[in-house]
Amino acid sequence: MTATDVHPLRELLPDGSVFDDADVLEAHRRDRATFCPAGTPSVLVRARSTEDVATTLRWAHENRVPVVPQGARSGLSGAANAIDGCILLSLEKMDAILEIDTGEQIAVVQPGVVNGVFAAKAAEHGLFYPPDPGSRSISTIGGNVATNAGGMCCVKYGVTGDFVRGLEVVLADGRVMRTGRRTAKGVAGYDLTRLLVGSEGTLGVVTEITVALRPATAQPLTAVAFFPTIADAARTVAGYLGEGYRPSVLEFMDAPTVHAVQRIADLGFPDGVAGMLLVQSDRGDAAPGDLAAFERVARSFAATEVVVADDPAEGELLMQARRLVGDAHEKLGLATLVDDVCVPRRRLVDLVEGLTPIAERYRVQVLCAGHAGDGNMHPVVAFDSSDPEESARAQQAFDAIMALGLELGGTITGEHGVGHLKRRWLGEELDEAGLWTQQAIKNALDPRHILNPGRVLPDAG
Repeated sequence: MTATDVHPLRELLPDGSVFDDADVLEAHRRDRATFCPAGTPSVLVRARSTEDVATTLRWAHENRVPVVPQGARSGLSGAANAIDGCILLSLEKMDAILEIDTGEQIAVVQPGVVNGVFAAKAAEHGLFYPPDPGSRSISTIGGNVATNAGGMCCVKYGVTGDFVRGLEVVLADGRVMRTGRRTAKGVAGYDLTRLLVGSEGTLGVVTEITVALRPATAQPLTAVAFFPTIADAARTVAGYLGEGYRPSVLEFMDAPTVHAVQRIADLGFPDGVAGMLLVQSDRGDAAPGDLAAFERVARSFAATEVVVADDPAEGELLMQARRLVGDAHEKLGLATLVDDVCVPRRRLVDLVEGLTPIAERYRVQVLCAGHAGDGNMHPVVAFDSSDPEESARAQQAFDAIMALGLELGGTITGEHGVGHLKRRWLGEELDEAGLWTQQAIKNALDPRHILNPGRVLPDAG
């Protein structure tokens, strides 16, 4: 598609919606994933309404032009990367909070609303929106829906999809569809809302989201425990949750991650730590008892030190360690491949202990932090991208981690999505009938394969 070909699209959309400046296209052609190709788009469309999206898709469908939907481009799987000749369809300008209904405890938002902004606005109404990915200060609700994003609160409250009640979606041919409901219950027809959440822009483009909210919780109390081995930390997770406790946060950091964080913010953590757990309870008067139980279990699994914060403000200082992990990775001065495997909690020990042999075999650094409470770990392969041989070994290590996750009964992605980065591995996780069914759904909803082609599903055959 050339600039001349785009002219009809310019005529169909409002002024200031269509951009083909080379610098603008270059700035928007990739997300934050490593080892994912990014092509050269023909045009960027900044949609400001559902009608803009419908018009764009209708034209693209008729002209068989690929469309790549984008939010904040904070993803880690390459799902928002440009394809040669595509239309980049940006939803960032659709950023209105349309409604917060305190009586029904729901909200209606456009896809460009930033997660943290929305959560803060809900809090002003005495309500709580739990999904809190690490990118919450920049990622959008639409992007969270596209990948079914999780976060630190998932251990107690669940992922994005658990809070999505309904969607407005533009189909590949430009038709607008509403799915789901505003009500607390509803089972009429197939659950198309669940189908579309996590579909990464391959089945339709979400233009409005109805989400459930919860009453605001008590300010959480926090504890941190340090362990001489990562296995001790992993066993503490299974032991604590096995007693029936449900913390609002239960996070893990290994020694290389703790050291990386300490280099950018001295939080006073002890030396000689192999693993660290951060736990929070938001159960009000019951929170001190929850943390006392955590300390008991942690010490039974050889914790060398357990610190229980006396108040929420002190606890937030402890939580800074986990929130700084992404910044710490950037300060390593190396390229990173962020994995996203999720395993049964009883296999956490095998996962975290299995990372060391992989790092040694492929001669790369592997750091690990993650959402221990739901088994979703983020091993990070750090490497010198200017060294082709080391880059190849990094890719091999990344693949070995995904293979280990599957071997342990887990999944290749707990919250980041498949995108381009893991599409080959989807074929390893799903059986033949499952892949056929997913391809059939794609063919039915996007028969001309214009929506984010080459993403999620592996190549046929």
